[in-house]
Amino acid sequence: MRFKNSVIAVAATLTVCAVMPASASIFMYDDASDLDTTEKKEWDASAEVGLLFTSGNTETETFKAKLNLARDFENWRHKGVIDYYRSEQEDQATGDTILTGDRTFVSGQSNYKFEPDSRSSVFIFGSYEEDKFSGYEYQGTLAVSYGARYRYSESLYADYEVGPGYSVNKPIVNGVPQEQESSVIVRVAGNLVWDISKNSKFNALASSEVGEDNTKTRAEVSISANVNSSLALKFSVAGNHNSYLEDSSKEKLDTETAVTLVYSF
Repeated sequence: MRFKNSVIAVAATLTVCAVMPASASIFMYDDASDLDTTEKKEWDASAEVGLLFTSGNTETETFKAKLNLARDFENWRHKGVIDYYRSEQEDQATGDTILTGDRTFVSGQSNYKFEPDSRSSVFIFGSYEEDKFSGYEYQGTLAVSYGARYRYSESLYADYEVGPGYSVNKPIVNGVPQEQESSVIVRVAGNLVWDISKNSKFNALASSEVGEDNTKTRAEVSISANVNSSLALKFSVAGNHNSYLEDSSKEKLDTETAVTLVYSF
């Protein structure tokens, strides 16, 4: 019953996302634009960096970095992401530095388009995440799915994905890693992109991996504005949610608000 309810909830979420002006590309957490498929291209890439330091009553340091890669051919689309986040805080009583966040997320996807101008494609998707503060030492996913891209206007398009997959994870309970677990999943995702103007873009995306015991959901909303032809300022709010954690002392939802510089090359 929990599995069925999770599927219904995810489907409802994607339906709501579909009517929002937002951000898309077939790979989740990819800021690349809808690429020209009429000719082969070199890799398109963007690097994103953000730093935050506070002092006074609370001493904290936060670092965020992200790399997006994309390449489009007539019948193939390849995309990948590396996302890293780390935060530290000083213990006022002892003066020691305490690690409060350390997450690495890597994913890749290859789509085969039935025709160069076809809206439909099949693809293989893989992701791996290490975040010991989430209640899991690591979580990995491999999925084979169907994707469809719909362009609603010259400045707005959306991608939708659904397909079966397989997940592995290693829970942590009271700081102690447990045995590795595995599960068959259904992966659903939605991603919309809205070019507000020539120099600004709004993105909204979500993906869920629905399993029998746990549903893992990632979502991000962002808006970016170009500083020049290769540099942009980006504001984003992201969330990472697990519906079930073996360690009840952990929060199921982790959120992240960031202001970063994005360099495209």
